[in-house]
Amino acid sequence: MTHDKTPDTPRHQSGIMKSVPALARHLFFALESVAQLPDALNRLAPLADGDATVIGLGESLVRAAGGHIDGLRPFPTLGGSPVDIPSTQHGMWCWLRGDDRGELLHRSRRVEAALAPALRLVQATDAFRYGSGLDLTGYEDGTENPEGDEAMAVAFTSSGADALHGGSFAAIQHWRHDLDHFERLPGNEQDHIIGRRKSDNEELEDAPASAHVKRTAQESFDPEAFVLRRSMPWSDGTQSGLVFVAFGHSFDAFEAQLRRMAGLDDGIVDALFRFSQPVTGGYYWCPPTRDGRIDLRIPGR
Repeated sequence: MTHDKTPDTPRHQSGIMKSVPALARHLFFALESVAQLPDALNRLAPLADGDATVIGLGESLVRAAGGHIDGLRPFPTLGGSPVDIPSTQHGMWCWLRGDDRGELLHRSRRVEAALAPALRLVQATDAFRYGSGLDLTGYEDGTENPEGDEAMAVAFTSSGADALHGGSFAAIQHWRHDLDHFERLPGNEQDHIIGRRKSDNEELEDAPASAHVKRTAQESFDPEAFVLRRSMPWSDGTQSGLVFVAFGHSFDAFEAQLRRMAGLDDGIVDALFRFSQPVTGGYYWCPPTRDGRIDLRIPGR
């Protein structure tokens, strides 16, 4: 997949391509007033650079504004699985990236004020980088992430309407871990749940078919199901887990992985569900940028 390099081609939100920051804050908004939405987006625009602040729009917000984006849909409710995978779709998602928790708090307050009363904040999650990029279980997260041109091709759209080029489809889930249960398991059993050795991150050839690495091996799908992951641990003081964030030029690759994890392909459920469960799920369109800011004009109007 190639990308047009002409100067007038919309650019992607640069924060998507950067490695995860030291700290982050995820904000989720519900649409309250369609009539006041245009003014709210105009107020948000100066705050949304696509680098320190990444913005995603839900299908309900796009439709309420009279627009349409091919491929944008609500997070699916998967039936027929022995595990629960909830859909908790919202109108907007904001990913604030930084390295100072106080600064992130004040930025989130400014975003919330700019969007009110058209959009109401319904959830805010503080996330952080653990070590070199580890999940709270101690295993490395995103080992098989594509890089460079391959990551660009995986994460951003380059076909369809010109106004969509450089945009990205984001899948967001909160996974809640039972770390006490996981840590009581023997080390080799932990490794077989993940499918890698914690000590050196090497993939285990003898891991069971339920191992997470085997369930989500991106090259094992037809077509291959590569996504660009930017997940980070979260904790609210009583619970903790992983904010799973995946970007793609469509939702298809993520959805293929999710269906296999849930056992809908072959009846084998991902061993990850032994100690962790998703408690939220949402799909968002991350618009391209224009003149150094996110282009918040709703496509298809």
